Amino acid sequence: MRLIKNRLGWLDEEQTLVIIFKTKEAKTVPLHIDDFLRMRVIAGKAKGHRLKVPTGTYVRPATDLVRGAIFSILETTAGDWSRVLDLFAGSGALGIEALSRGADWVDFVDHEPRCCDIIKQNLEKTGLTAQTHIYCCGVAKAISFLDNEYSIILMDPPYSNSSISNIITQLATSKLVGTNSIVVVTHSPHLPLNPTYATLNLVKQSRHGDSCIEVYRKESNP
Repeated sequence: MRLIKNRLGWLDEEQTLVIIFKTKEAKTVPLHIDDFLRMRVIAGKAKGHRLKVPTGTYVRPATDLVRGAIFSILETTAGDWSRVLDLFAGSGALGIEALSRGADWVDFVDHEPRCCDIIKQNLEKTGLTAQTHIYCCGVAKAISFLDNEYSIILMDPPYSNSSISNIITQLATSKLVGTNSIVVVTHSPHLPLNPTYATLNLVKQSRHGDSCIEVYRKESNP
């Protein structure tokens, strides 16, 4: 890689900003700034594909550690991966991970047009577009008009969103949650969630740094 120095720093031949790292062995390692704005699919048929992440928006994508923890839980608790709903989808990383691991269909919901465009790009890159639909609208609105029952519902909202409990309550009383549905919510430890929302009960929780994962299921009828 041929690098050029200018007032902004180091650029490659395509004028992309490059950050230079020094290893313990004093070797120089160039890393494109774009690498900070992408994630990779962790496992499954799309493993290793890099995913683009929207910038300049509210998006705070789940880290590889958190995504890995979420799907480790789902691998042992979810028997049905037929239909998945990715709310506050952002880059679509969670829904794409589900598709890569065998989900039949994923609906993505995000109100930010820039995010919807990036989800489309990421789906095209991973070759998973045919198994999806993108709804570019608010989550509350989507819950009000979607009429499918989902086996897995993923929610990775902005951690500053204080209305998440209201959204979970709306979701819990909707037709989207069935008897065997699993709802996974990530949130900040500074905004704790309730153990129960209508018919949804907390069945598992874990914390990874500044991210908490809560898993809910619908209570069984006696």
